[in-house]
Amino acid sequence: MRWSVVVFSALAVACAKKDAASTDSAKAATAPPVSAVPTKLGETMNMKTPESVKYDGDLDVFYVSNVNGNPSQHDGNGFIVVIRADSASLPAKMLVEGGKNGAKLDAPKGLAITGDTLWVADINHVRGFNRKTGAPVADIDLSAQKAEFLNDIVAGPDGAIYVTDTGIRFDAKGGMSHPGVDQIIKIVARKPVVLKADSLNAPNGIAWDGAGSRFVLAPFNGNAVQTWKEGDAKPSTLATGPGQYDGVEVLADGRVLVSSWADSSINVIQGGTLKKLISAVNAPADIGFDSKRGIVAIPRFNENKVEFYRIP
Repeated sequence: MRWSVVVFSALAVACAKKDAASTDSAKAATAPPVSAVPTKLGETMNMKTPESVKYDGDLDVFYVSNVNGNPSQHDGNGFIVVIRADSASLPAKMLVEGGKNGAKLDAPKGLAITGDTLWVADINHVRGFNRKTGAPVADIDLSAQKAEFLNDIVAGPDGAIYVTDTGIRFDAKGGMSHPGVDQIIKIVARKPVVLKADSLNAPNGIAWDGAGSRFVLAPFNGNAVQTWKEGDAKPSTLATGPGQYDGVEVLADGRVLVSSWADSSINVIQGGTLKKLISAVNAPADIGFDSKRGIVAIPRFNENKVEFYRIP
């Protein structure tokens, strides 16, 4: 399998801006500062229904889960690739491929890391792979917990794994129903525990907010991005916006990034207010964030590519 990559050199962009400024000073005087708006750096093409991106700061890479078809289908053809964060011009490399080297993957979605294990939500299983070699190391079946659509996954401060179940199902024609239960499942020592909570609104993205000692939830239904602590009867509202949320990332400075299918956007939440940051990104799924370079990676679910933006 081959991936084509399109990248834009930051140096070339900077030089182009400098040349434009020298030839058209009036235009340059009215242009916003480079640091004031997100800048698209490039994109990695030829993904196969990419759903989630996870940044690994230790290895300085992005992992990308690829559903490769129907998100509810147990077809064994899902895969995970690796993209170098410091040189996106290099081709993506296969890390895990369903049906090969003992790996099972159907429709992989959210990703999380604990130690050397890369965890992935896969319909009604949570699977673990060595983040360096791709070797399978764990397979936790959550069918007994009535998992229907495991979506996003995050490592908690206690080393446990928390995974959202959106409760939806896609039929062979792509039609969506909601036969399951909205729930969050906690996995401790590879043993699952269902954490019941009300008003989850088809929970999708989940992230840990260390400063607030809480989780941030990005539900697909409803227009509120939520906060929630284990034991809470129901989540609280962090901010309201367009709805149909997917990926969520909490930044070191306290800002929260969240993607929305409703208006094809990436939004930033600060001080309880949600504002649009990036527009015209159709079907933005579970975003990843390179904390070293301030780059958000956006899996374009319907466009079969991942786009990279440097944010202010």
